[in-house]
Amino acid sequence: MEFKEYLKSKKIDPEKFQQGESTQYAEFKKLFDQVHPESFTQQKLFLINKIRRAYKLENTEEAVKSTSKPAMRPKIKPLKPKTS
Repeated sequence: MEFKEYLKSKKIDPEKFQQGESTQYAEFKKLFDQVHPESFTQQKLFLINKIRRAYKLENTEEAVKSTSKPAMRPKIKPLKPKTS
């Protein structure tokens, strides 16, 4: 996974982040290239949330997923009385 893809998955605009805070972007990219993405997330979780608020990704294709049909309600059959 590339760093830009990772930022998009976290709903952060990579271009805006790189332009706004180029030194922090470079530090994050360097660390991201050295560790696993999950490890990077654990190390930088609070900073990622702060950055997400500042550089929110406007066009989210994931949010435009097709809506699924509503779940069907179960049909309850009336019980027939036992006749013997």
